[in-house]
Amino acid sequence: MGNKIAVYYDRIVLKHPLLTILLVLFLVIGVGFFTKNFRLDASADSLLLENDQDLKYFRSINANYGSADYLVVSYSPKGDLYSAETLDDLRKLRDSLLQIERVDTVLSILDVPLIDSPRLTLGDLNDGIRTLETPGIDTNLVRKEFQTSPFYKELLVSSDAKTTALQVIFKRDKTYHSLLQKRNSLREKKLAQPLTATETAKLEQASQKFDEYTRVVADQEAEDIAKIRSILTQHQNQAEIFLGGVPMIVTDMISFIRHDLAAFGFGVLIFLVAMLFLIFRRPSWIILPMVCCFASVFFMFGFLGLVGWKVTVVSSNFTSLLLIITLSLCVHLIVRYNELYEEMPGANHFTMVKEMVRSKAIPSIYTSLTTIVAFASLLTSDIRPVIDFGWMMAIGISFALLISFALFPAGLMLYKKPVHFTPRFDITGIITRTCAHWIESRSRLTLVIFASLTIISMIGISKLTVENRFIDYFKPTTEIYQGMELIDKKLGGTTPLDVIIDADPDFFATQKQEQADTEDDPFEDDFFADEQADAGLSGSSYWYNSYQIDTLENIHQYLDDLPETGKVLSMATTMMLMQQLNEDVPLDNLSLAVIHKKLPAIINDSLFRPYMSADGNQVRFSLRVIDSNPDLHRNDLLKKIRLDLTEKLNIKPEQIHLTGMFVLYNNVLQSLFSSQIMTIGVVFLVIMMMFILQFRSIRLAIISIIPNLISAGMVLGLMGLLRIPLDIMTITIAAITIGIAVDDTIHYVHRFNEEILVDGNYLTAMKRCHDSVGRAMYYTSVTIIIGFSILTLSNFLPTIYFGLFTGLAMFIAMLANLTLLPLLLITWKPRTSE
Repeated sequence: MGNKIAVYYDRIVLKHPLLTILLVLFLVIGVGFFTKNFRLDASADSLLLENDQDLKYFRSINANYGSADYLVVSYSPKGDLYSAETLDDLRKLRDSLLQIERVDTVLSILDVPLIDSPRLTLGDLNDGIRTLETPGIDTNLVRKEFQTSPFYKELLVSSDAKTTALQVIFKRDKTYHSLLQKRNSLREKKLAQPLTATETAKLEQASQKFDEYTRVVADQEAEDIAKIRSILTQHQNQAEIFLGGVPMIVTDMISFIRHDLAAFGFGVLIFLVAMLFLIFRRPSWIILPMVCCFASVFFMFGFLGLVGWKVTVVSSNFTSLLLIITLSLCVHLIVRYNELYEEMPGANHFTMVKEMVRSKAIPSIYTSLTTIVAFASLLTSDIRPVIDFGWMMAIGISFALLISFALFPAGLMLYKKPVHFTPRFDITGIITRTCAHWIESRSRLTLVIFASLTIISMIGISKLTVENRFIDYFKPTTEIYQGMELIDKKLGGTTPLDVIIDADPDFFATQKQEQADTEDDPFEDDFFADEQADAGLSGSSYWYNSYQIDTLENIHQYLDDLPETGKVLSMATTMMLMQQLNEDVPLDNLSLAVIHKKLPAIINDSLFRPYMSADGNQVRFSLRVIDSNPDLHRNDLLKKIRLDLTEKLNIKPEQIHLTGMFVLYNNVLQSLFSSQIMTIGVVFLVIMMMFILQFRSIRLAIISIIPNLISAGMVLGLMGLLRIPLDIMTITIAAITIGIAVDDTIHYVHRFNEEILVDGNYLTAMKRCHDSVGRAMYYTSVTIIIGFSILTLSNFLPTIYFGLFTGLAMFIAMLANLTLLPLLLITWKPRTSE
């Protein structure tokens, strides 16, 4: 700390502690006022790649084919599915769900049109549509139709006829989609070219309106799902019922985040108080650190509300992290103060606090900067929640440093005499001295152990994957897991994947040429004009004609035969039903035209609009992938589909488009591995530069980075050996580990450089470091390790892995910093004085 800064610091903070405390509290309370605007986000968009072009295409496909939010209720009656009692209960359930204002329709076995109970013909459609509720319907024929229908089998009724599904479709929110479109169009324009001042203002206004409306929608959605669950509870005596669907998952994940923020934040806080009491056993050493921790967290909650950043599943642990990092800074100050009490007998309180700040300012600033760098490296990711998490922690740590060196010393100055503690049982001293003795007597063994662990880690890292199942994010006891598993096994899969096939580009070229020829020849005979008009869509489109029926069926059959896919619906399914309506007579173009014109609106909306564009030049194959399939490899499946459609079914590559949440989620997974490499590379490069600047020695910089490389590498290697894939949360472990673990490295090397100047003896300098700063390293490491272990109580498995592996990484880092680091400092001595 420069002399001028030190003088100003002493005058303001140490000589006017009460004023300093009031100013800090004023800042904290002022920013904390905006905590009321704090928001959580678990929407599907929060887990997608930033500026993903597939997302733009996905939204356009949804707009073209019609898409609305929906929930799936799986209903497994205790009796026969088609019994009068069961159907009556289903009817009551459906009618109750329809009473909810935002629910548009409820699709169930009671409502869908029946074509084969008995078989209808095209002429019969004029007499109206039959359903299971039509008087006099033959239940046995209905049972058979639901078991054999290409549309209903494994979509509405399971193959064993013991489970049915109700699709609760919400009304399309036009306001939401309009605001989303306005915001996204301006965002896309911003990527292509700089916006004008007016356009920038419009983007800010559109984003603000969208965020405000999203909050309203999220609250309403949570309220509706609570109502639906209340209704389902009333029918639990008649059937086993599970609720599924994206809106429910979003609502439950917000609940998980809220629980993790409150429970783990409070749990870590209680644990930290207990640890401080066990270690220091003085009220002052408990109250002051806890005030700093609370101030840091409260400030950050208010700051997030002020700037409008939302907390997601990725950043839901920021409370625990901020508490632990703030406490770590305070513990190093406490330990140093008590060292000074022993080293400076008779010194006044002001002098001791001043020396405490002087000796710990530079290493604490550097440790904070390295931790900030580690979290800032997450900005290299393409995943928005990971980017936001990096910003949140970088800002939070900066404020934690300010709090620790303003509020803590000022609070300590309110005491009129020195505050000291003497441990009853010096367990910490025994452990740190044991480590020092181990280094002295087993230096070669230590090097062999860490070299072996490094080799094993490299083997494990080579086995790392990003392939994981969304269902595995949740414990088997959660409704999300149980609902997804049941739908996967009995109702055709959970994760949507759309295969979009465009018309052959040559088709449009031919059409354009024919039109040009007709316009150029005034004597062109229009003899076939009436026939083409009669053919309607079948005469003008690429896909809706008798020539393409076989192609559609071949594509459909190929997709249906894939072991990873469940239910497949497409125009091939529609063609099969239309042939039934045509009394099983093969369809020609004229038949197709007649059927298309005469179909009732309800059947047209069910059979045509979701699977073919209005001009008939694009078709959509709607797949549902079985997410619980242990052999599912998303990226390989997508590559296989593209390749097989091209090579086996002769579809041109430019005709094929794969979209849906399956594709978007796969894009996230595939970006994780490159993000991990980029993140670790950025962290180590910047931290190495900071080490060189701080220690003014390349030798010390290399020595300091080695223990942190090993701790991060061992955790990633263990994940690879245990076949635990990287996901949106574990992707951050390496950067966080390095950022936090490097703090102890900096404190140790900084103290070692001071101690070596005392007598020039490297071995005794190491022992003195272990008996001084080594204690603070042990206290902070144990606090962090046990603090992270609290995260294992979450219902969200990535959070559990995050807690376990970050805690393990910190344990390895502690051992490496107390053994390997000093050993390298002793072994690799400078040839000349540095």
